[in-house]
Amino acid sequence: MKKLIFIICLSIGFASAVFSQNLNGRFSSSVYSFQRYDTVDVSGNYLRSFQMLNLNYNQGKFSLRTYMNLEGDLAKKLTNDPRLRFYNLFLEVRDIADLVTLKLGRQPLFNSVAGGVFDGLNLDLKKGDFKFTAYYGGNVPAYQKLEVTNDLSHDFVMGGRFTTVALTNFQISLSYINKNFKPESYTATRLDANLNPIQVLISNNSNQYQFASASVDYYLKNYVAVNTRFDYDLNYDIASKFEFDGSYDQIKNLKLRLYYNYRAPRIRYNSIFSVFDYGNTQEVEAGADYAMNKIFTITGRYGYVKYKDDNSQRVTVGINSNYGNVTFRKTLGYAGELSALSFYLARSFMEGYLTPSIGLSYTEYKLSPDAETNSLSAVLAGLNIRPWRLLSFDLQGQYMNNKIYRDDYRFFLKLNYWFNTNF
Repeated sequence: MKKLIFIICLSIGFASAVFSQNLNGRFSSSVYSFQRYDTVDVSGNYLRSFQMLNLNYNQGKFSLRTYMNLEGDLAKKLTNDPRLRFYNLFLEVRDIADLVTLKLGRQPLFNSVAGGVFDGLNLDLKKGDFKFTAYYGGNVPAYQKLEVTNDLSHDFVMGGRFTTVALTNFQISLSYINKNFKPESYTATRLDANLNPIQVLISNNSNQYQFASASVDYYLKNYVAVNTRFDYDLNYDIASKFEFDGSYDQIKNLKLRLYYNYRAPRIRYNSIFSVFDYGNTQEVEAGADYAMNKIFTITGRYGYVKYKDDNSQRVTVGINSNYGNVTFRKTLGYAGELSALSFYLARSFMEGYLTPSIGLSYTEYKLSPDAETNSLSAVLAGLNIRPWRLLSFDLQGQYMNNKIYRDDYRFFLKLNYWFNTNF
């Protein structure tokens, strides 16, 4: 990581001597208070603080992008406090020869199979209606520490994606990802030949995801939108997932929706969990949105999920508006029985200076028809204050009550500051 930081700083130093400079980003500071029971009769009050910095330093085609968070407890010191997390720290060089964009460092990975962040190199090649992306690097250590893996051959992620919009109204993509996880070794008690207990070091083989994916999206403005995706597990040689999401809105004030999902269990190769037969699931949901006027829209959804030996259903109805929503949800079958009613309202006043909000929910649930019915109530009330465009404050109180968390109160306070400077 030290070599990587040196390369990034050297590149930024070179750019500083050539191009005009821009510094922008956001800083936020927040405090979250809550009570937690460590045992049945012993509880503790916690006051967690979070300091977040999103910083972008730009020099012509060069950018240094960072995103980090410092957290700790103000009431009592916890293990590993204070904890500094680095989510992003990478150098970006754009439009090299109007063709190539490079990213080097800790950066986000957008992938539905195994996304997140990684430490490495990302290469984008874009020409006309075609784009190719390739990436390679190490997995990020626990808690996003500013460290790199010490075993890149067994703890890495690599892949690529090809995308084209050459066909009118279509976007077609093909992608591949290989993500390998280095398991942590551990000791366990075992019996020797004489049945005496001994400590044995357990070292497992690396676990791996390896998938090929394809997606086809079709858009025709104010008419129809279709998104499809297919994931194939190359390790187990099976279809892992197929997803279809479509909408049709040529009927006045009415939008029809249809969703389908086939999913096989996503299990790491060489994992002990691969010996179990979980079965596949299929899910279908149909619904509609009806616009009563420019403010209110009525929504309705019906979903059906088929498991290996059982099924479940869900119904969702609600009213959405410019100021909030009211939603009722009912679930039946193998997934448990649930009835939930929720309400949320927010409205800005004084040209955005004040934005109060309130949310209420009540839920009754049980895991099976013969089980005990439990209830959960929750209330939140908040206020956003924005005296200037670059500065805002958020205050929120939360209350929850059920058989596990009785009369649970939590409070949240946050400050946000945006900045953008040219020099």
